[in-house]
Amino acid sequence: MRTFPARVDPHFDIEEYDPEADLMALNMGPQHPSTHGVFRIKLFLDGETIVKAVGYPGYLHRGVEKLCEKLTYVQITPIFDKHDYVAPMTNEQAVNMAFEKLLGLEVPMRARVLRTILAELQRIASHLLWLGTFTLDIGGTIGGGASLMMYTFREREMILDLFEMLTGCRFHYNTHSPGGNRHDIPEGWETAVKAVLDAIEPRLDEYDALCDNDIFLVRTKDIGVLPPDLALELGQTGPVLRGSGIDHDLRRDAPYHAYDLVNVKVAVDDGCDCLARYRVRVAEMRESLRLVRELLTMIPGGPIIGSKPIKSLVQFKAAKGQVYVGIETPRGELGTYLIGGGDQRGAAPYRLKIRPPSLHAVAAVEYLLPGHMLSDVVTVLGSLDPIMGEVDR
Repeated sequence: MRTFPARVDPHFDIEEYDPEADLMALNMGPQHPSTHGVFRIKLFLDGETIVKAVGYPGYLHRGVEKLCEKLTYVQITPIFDKHDYVAPMTNEQAVNMAFEKLLGLEVPMRARVLRTILAELQRIASHLLWLGTFTLDIGGTIGGGASLMMYTFREREMILDLFEMLTGCRFHYNTHSPGGNRHDIPEGWETAVKAVLDAIEPRLDEYDALCDNDIFLVRTKDIGVLPPDLALELGQTGPVLRGSGIDHDLRRDAPYHAYDLVNVKVAVDDGCDCLARYRVRVAEMRESLRLVRELLTMIPGGPIIGSKPIKSLVQFKAAKGQVYVGIETPRGELGTYLIGGGDQRGAAPYRLKIRPPSLHAVAAVEYLLPGHMLSDVVTVLGSLDPIMGEVDR
């Protein structure tokens, strides 16, 4: 049975550290919003060893939750899908599922299956971007990481092509609506999806081969160890939690959309380190490929959206009530807590609270970094895969 290092108290007073030590305070970040560097970590170093780390989010605050109190239900989706800008498809699903639960809207089976397919395609695209940038961060593959980044972005573009065929957009799609979806499947789309799946699947083996080297293993194995009890205490979900050996996935444990029609095989690794989180995400991409293939055979006929016209929701008098909906995004449980009946018409929420998995992920850095070298910071942070747009909201 694996033994874990003693838990670090991230709140200890740095003044109580060895008075003879020559400590240095170093600010890492914030950097550009397109990286996970728009997050400041204040590091206290003894030589190159991290003694204490303090995280400072808030540099990308957009006030989305407050905006949602002023917008109608159909106006919220376009701004909501931008807070996790790497997985907008799943953002849209999360908020519209909350609206549907509050308003009592029925989603047709055709839309449910399509939403599940889109969620799994988005999971693959998100993990591809993560894998490419992660290996570039640590330089642990052939070509110093740059080669794999180019390969993963090539495959990700294929999935964005599929989204463009369906919605007309390559990003921020505004395709999910209360009661269903705006865009029905175009002719030839299923054939194009199968071709993309066939192209990506063998290339996952290439990615594994590129990462199967001493540099990658040294940079990731036993680095950023997150014990299971600490992962649960910090509210971790998704690949971070499953990389700590906890078998939990909302797609299987609390199925939504069409996940009750398929058998989701949850990827779990008890390594608890950066390498384990890498393995979980690669395994999840393989499983998503399988799920999409299976779901493509299940697409029924019928409408793509419920009988209530979308535009009527602007004037729809929403029942006052409270609902919570959680879904399994590429980063874990994205929760939407919604209180209805905000304005005189009832067409806007009174309060909409987002439960972002990335916020819990960055909360772990203060526990994971002490004891590691300065060069390990980017490895640990990258393995958590936070998106700062949903952290700051």
